[in-house]
Amino acid sequence: MRETTLSLPEVAVVAGTRVMLGAGLALLLGERLTGKQKQTAGWALFLTGALTTIPLVVAVWGRSREVGSGR
Repeated sequence: MRETTLSLPEVAVVAGTRVMLGAGLALLLGERLTGKQKQTAGWALFLTGALTTIPLVVAVWGRSREVGSGR
């Protein structure tokens, strides 16, 4: 098992990227905006969320450590 410690600001950034990714996907799949508005806003949020996730994943995996199974 791997263990990783995150500070509160780091958790907030991770949560924020998840929100942008989800909001973008919701706009892409939703019906409230016109086609072009929906597409522009949805792709902007989706790509921002996806692209900001990459450095976060690298940072978190770089700090995680193996934890013994305790057996």
